[in-house]
Amino acid sequence: MIKRQTCPVCERELPFEPGKISELFPFCSERCRNVDLYRWAEGKYAIVEEIGPEIAQFLQEETDLGEV
Repeated sequence: MIKRQTCPVCERELPFEPGKISELFPFCSERCRNVDLYRWAEGKYAIVEEIGPEIAQFLQEETDLGEV
């Protein structure tokens, strides 16, 4: 059985209409869409990416140059 898509904020099942995608997708309502936006604005979400030593060194040097 295929599990239906749920809203990432409130976890309610999204309405399904074949051939039509809601303008609110992947949210169930404007409220949930705004809650998600607020969470991003507050820094509650983060995109974490592993960085190699070369990139870390470059970022450190760039930061050091900015402080001069």
